[in-house]
Amino acid sequence: MINILVLCTGNSCRSQIAEGFLRYFAKDKASIYSAGVKKTFVNPRAIATMQEVGIDISMHTSNLVDEYFEIPFDYIITVCDHAKETCPYFPSNAVRIHHNFFDPSHVEGTEEQITEAFRMTREEIKIFCKDFIHSL
Repeated sequence: MINILVLCTGNSCRSQIAEGFLRYFAKDKASIYSAGVKKTFVNPRAIATMQEVGIDISMHTSNLVDEYFEIPFDYIITVCDHAKETCPYFPSNAVRIHHNFFDPSHVEGTEEQITEAFRMTREEIKIFCKDFIHSL
């Protein structure tokens, strides 16, 4: 079984979306985890945007990277520059992959503009995750 960790700053949005897509595409071929360099909450808009495509992340929790030090990860994927730069030393021989995705949680504007920002990020993450799993 392949172990994959997705890291972001607060483990509330981009990493949660990535965890959902990686689980969906990997099925039972990998164990997927997500964490942040600080613990927050799972963004309700991230939950809603994933529900639009039939993936339920409503039971996900925001976790700290420290919670996973004992797991032998094969891949660690950082999905934001801040997490890549500030992640504490993680004792692992995992392959490290970085892709900075746009953070829709900082968008201000109308409900329609915010929703569209989440959808745009969701679709970008979906393509990345699908390609990543198919490359394994």
